[in-house]
Formats: sequence, structure tokens, C-alpha cells
Amino acid sequence: MNSIILGVILIVVAVVILGVVVFFFLTTTVPQGSIYLVEWFGEHHRTLKSGLHVLIPIAEKVAYKIDVREQTLDVASQEVITKDNAMVLVDGVLFFKVEDAVKASYEVSDYRGAISHLVTANIRGAVGSIDLDELLSKREELSHDILKEVHDATQKWGINVLRVQIQDIKPPEGLVAAMTKQLTAEREKRAATIFAEGEKSAAIRRAEGEKESSVLLAKGEAEAEHLRADAKKYSDYCAAEARERGALAEARATSQMSKAISGGDIHAVNYFIAIQYIEALKALATSENQKILMMPLDTANVAGSLSGIGELSRAIYAAEAIHTINKPVEHS
Repeated sequence: MNSIILGVILIVVAVVILGVVVFFFLTTTVPQGSIYLVEWFGEHHRTLKSGLHVLIPIAEKVAYKIDVREQTLDVASQEVITKDNAMVLVDGVLFFKVEDAVKASYEVSDYRGAISHLVTANIRGAVGSIDLDELLSKREELSHDILKEVHDATQKWGINVLRVQIQDIKPPEGLVAAMTKQLTAEREKRAATIFAEGEKSAAIRRAEGEKESSVLLAKGEAEAEHLRADAKKYSDYCAAEARERGALAEARATSQMSKAISGGDIHAVNYFIAIQYIEALKALATSENQKILMMPLDTANVAGSLSGIGELSRAIYAAEAIHTINKPVEHS
């Protein structure tokens, strides 16, 4: 009985083991992001995407396992001669993605190697067609041109090249030193030019400022001269008016004096003589060339003249008072 049970257990274990072995031989699991190409007796038969798939033994087998995620490919550093015969070291990186796994497997034997050789050749051609200065300053344009050429060439392989980047460009050490000196000289030249332009602008501004200052000063002088002329004109006008008033007053005084003399008023004659005498002394005293004034005066005559002046004044005031009293009053 025990031997029968043991035999059954062995059979069950053998069946399980055989099932597991058959399962592993007849099925395959495709991971996410990959595609498997299955051949039927050496010919492409079907494409397996991610998941569990059953294969027919002997007739089917997985021939290619393709990664359809975005991949990178380093372009090895290489020596390239530019258009102006400068030797430089150039390397880069490429980003691509397999769009058609069948073409990538059956149209080219090694698509990664083919892409690498294609990019290397295009880098050589693109770098050799431009000068070193353009190579250093137009790296993005160079990468774009290489991308276009490589992308067009890899379409028939089912490969989509997404980006091409030139990572590093290394000129020879001596050339780098020469370029550094040239760059320093150009910067110094630009600095000197900018400084000279600044000095020129400053000189022009100073000249313009001096010009404006001179113009304003001239305008100020002209306005001041105009004001002085107006002031002198007004002063002359006032002096002339004063002289005119003085002349009128003197004329009135002379007229009155003439009337008094014609009337036989001796006091008026004395007054007139005294006034003329005093004016003459005043003119002598205020003369610029006169330093010493000798005055042989007759004191009695001067006193008599002054007394006559006083009596004449009193007589005039008395006459005006009588005239005012006798003047008739007008009734409105």
C-alpha cells in the first residue's frame, strides 16, 4: 500500500516538473518597453509586445529583442580638420528611438553601429566645411545640420533620430593660447574704442555746454545792457524834466522879479543881486579844480541884501493875504 502511494506521489511530482519545464520552453515574457521578433523556421513570423506569449516548440523562436525606449549613443572623440586647416577633437551624443523593430532588425545588421558611423561621417563633413571660428560660435547650427542628415538617412532603418549634440570641441593647446591672445587683444581694442568714444562724447558735451554758457552769458549781457540803456534813458528823461521844471520856475521868478523892478521895488533888486551872488559863490565852491576860495566879502552889503530879501518876502506874503481877504466869495 505504501509503495502504491509513493509511486503516485512520484508520478505527480514528475508531471509537475514536466509541466514547469514545458511551460518555460513553450512561453516567453516580453518586458515593458521591448518588442520581440518571432521567426517561423528562420523567417519573420510575428511581433510580440509586452506580456506573456506562448511559442510553438521547434517551429517558433525569438530571433530579436528590440528596446523601443529612447536610447542614447555616445559618439567617440575624433580628430577633424576644419576648413582653415585647424585640427580639433570633436565628440558628441545622439538620442534616438526605434520606431519600426522589423526594419531595425532586418534592414541593417547593427543599427547602433550604423548610426554611430553615420554620425561620425556627418560630423567630419560638417566640421570640414567651416572655419574654426564658425565651429566654436555656431555649435547649435552645426548640431542641427548633422541631425537633419542623420535623420533622413535612418528613416529607412525604422530609426527616429531625435537629437544630436556636439558635446566638446578641443582645439590644440597652442591654438587655444593664440586664440586667447587674439580674444584679449580684441577685447582691449573694443575697450579702447569705447573709451575713445566716451572721451569724444564727453568733449562734445563739454563744448556744447561751453557754447550754451557763452550764449546765455551773451544774452544776459545784452539784457543787462538793454536794462542799463532803459535806465539811462529814464534818468535822462527825469533830468530833462527836472531841468524843464527848473527853467519854468526860473522864468516865473525872473518875470516876477522884472515886474517888481519895473515897479521900483528896491528890495526886489537887492534880492535878485543876492541870489545871483550866492549862485556864483556856489559854482566856485563846487568846482573840481578849485582848491582854495578867497572871499573878500563886504559883510554890510551881504547883510543888507539878506535884509532886503526878508522885507521883500514879508511884503509878498502881506499882499497875498490882502488879495485873499478881498477876493469875492462865489455862491453856487
